[in-house]
Amino acid sequence: MELITNVTEYEKLAKEKLPKMVYDYYASGAEDQWTLKENREAFSRILFRPRILIDVSHIDMTTNILGFNVSMPIMIAPSAMQKMAHPEGELATARAAASAGTIMTLSSWSTSSVEEVNSVGPGIRFFQLYVYKDRNIVRQLVKRAEMAGFKAIALTVDTPRLGRREADIKNRFTLPPHLVLKNFEALDLGTMDKTNDSGLASYVAGQVDRTLSWKDVKWLQTITSLPILVKGVVTAEDTRLAIEYGAAGIIVSNHGARQLDYVPATISCLEEVVREAKGRLPVFLDGGVRRGTDVFKALALGASGVFIGRPVLFSLAVDGEAGVRKVLQMLRDELELTMALSGCTSLREITRAHVITDGDRIGRSRL
Repeated sequence: MELITNVTEYEKLAKEKLPKMVYDYYASGAEDQWTLKENREAFSRILFRPRILIDVSHIDMTTNILGFNVSMPIMIAPSAMQKMAHPEGELATARAAASAGTIMTLSSWSTSSVEEVNSVGPGIRFFQLYVYKDRNIVRQLVKRAEMAGFKAIALTVDTPRLGRREADIKNRFTLPPHLVLKNFEALDLGTMDKTNDSGLASYVAGQVDRTLSWKDVKWLQTITSLPILVKGVVTAEDTRLAIEYGAAGIIVSNHGARQLDYVPATISCLEEVVREAKGRLPVFLDGGVRRGTDVFKALALGASGVFIGRPVLFSLAVDGEAGVRKVLQMLRDELELTMALSGCTSLREITRAHVITDGDRIGRSRL
């Protein structure tokens, strides 16, 4: 295999290796896929203002996330059904995250259960939660995640209905017959029916609670002592409400551009959320990160860390656990180099003054 030199190269290799239905499920966005492209392109419009003649012989990328020490501010986002990519699926991802000293977030719709993921050994893990219509299922799931040693709940709040993912409709996407949604297997909710469009869309319509509201964030706090991250916030207004309703953190996310098309890139929403948060809770970025330079830009705009999704899936498909390890190492190495070339020796030295955005350029042109 040709030497892989960056994260993006895994996608092409994964496309060659995966069945079309699976690749399209992982890779595609909603409707026109404008936001899917913009999640990447918006990073390219943010430029650096590097500082020079600073001793960068020692660079510290360690940080603390919700009280947990991690090796770097790069974490793994929840991605569903990872055994479609590789037979070891989420178990391989969990091992790779632990070996890199960072956090993995397990999807509710994983093809390995919370107990199975816990069994791979020590590691800091968060659990992503979809709220089902049957709240007893939610109670059971949260309790199981707690018992399995998960350290936080990432509550997905942007999916009252599934976005229109036309590739999945064309492919009549469904979970391959040899796999199940392991966390729901014992509840007879682990499989998807074949339909004339997307089997996942039909599953969501049947199971996920469209009445989910801010009061349910409070309700979750009555059934678990785990900190709750609200995943899917992109505005100042919802940042205020997340704080008011007791969220422990915010993940700025547009669900990998798979829900509402024509929302801005997450990196374009980040600063609005950070300004409203005013340091009262950590803000994380999810979406479009493919380079260490992207991580640096997010940190400069106020993020406490980033989550990566598709790079994990594509590297998992290509080379299993070793692929995921390599993606995490490449992003780490690139971030370290970006810090050195920008004159930053620790994460706290990365400031807003290190980047120029479109807004900055417009402001300066008016002066």
